[in-house]
Amino acid sequence: MQGKVTPGTGIVILLGVATAFAANHVAARIAFDHGASVATGVVARAAGTALVLLLLMKIQRVTLFLPRELRGRLFLAGVLVAVQSYCLYSAVALIPAALALLVFQTCPMLYVLLSWAMGKEAPRPVTFAAMLLALAGLALALDVRAGKFSEIAVGVAWAFAGAVSFAFVYYMNSHSLKNVDGRLRTCVMTAVTAVLVFGGGGVAGALALPGDLIGWSGIALLTIFYCIAMSSLFFVLPRLSASSTAALNFEPIALLALAWIFLGQAVTPLQIIGAFVTVCAIAWLGVSKK
Repeated sequence: MQGKVTPGTGIVILLGVATAFAANHVAARIAFDHGASVATGVVARAAGTALVLLLLMKIQRVTLFLPRELRGRLFLAGVLVAVQSYCLYSAVALIPAALALLVFQTCPMLYVLLSWAMGKEAPRPVTFAAMLLALAGLALALDVRAGKFSEIAVGVAWAFAGAVSFAFVYYMNSHSLKNVDGRLRTCVMTAVTAVLVFGGGGVAGALALPGDLIGWSGIALLTIFYCIAMSSLFFVLPRLSASSTAALNFEPIALLALAWIFLGQAVTPLQIIGAFVTVCAIAWLGVSKK
């Protein structure tokens, strides 16, 4: 294992990773707008990621053995990731992608609340302050005060459901699955996601393919961007200091810009301020936990 990279280099790399994650959502919306179903997007992303991580582990000679007592838990985590993936992509298909991701970013707060409820972490005033600030920013970003929330309520509900599901994944990764290599965890969870959504989508007749070349390009790009982001993340995280990971909170900001450029999804200045407030509060929450 190579040594730590400098904080500046680490932040630049993670900003690139966050941008790649954001680009995956933009590509997904393009695919959905051109005939692909949410289930098809989830299957493509999950299957592609599982295969890339399997290849990466083979190259790095990572053991693929999984203790028997952890297999059921990892399968359950895979089910939760399948729910999260479907919910988030459903939100991206209905409302501006940046707002969908911003609602999903409540996941760290939900994880903290779950940890408190399970007695794994003691409540702290600074954590309460960060969560309240994040919620205030989210209210601005969703334009709740302008009375327009009803127009995006269904998409927001999908995104929040994804956040709830992923909060449980966070909890399992931090406790019952923490001794499993991160690459193996993610490979198994995404493989389970691909199988479950492919099977369920097939039975429900929900695996609609893109209707044109642009739609197929969206499917290809969402898979490529997500695989690049995940692979880069696992490569660079062991070489970074913990504080550098706050740069990953740049993802919603990157998505705001990319969605505006490629999708024409504009937001008001007040919503942009709310997005920045929420992202900063979530970064503060992450730093305060370390």
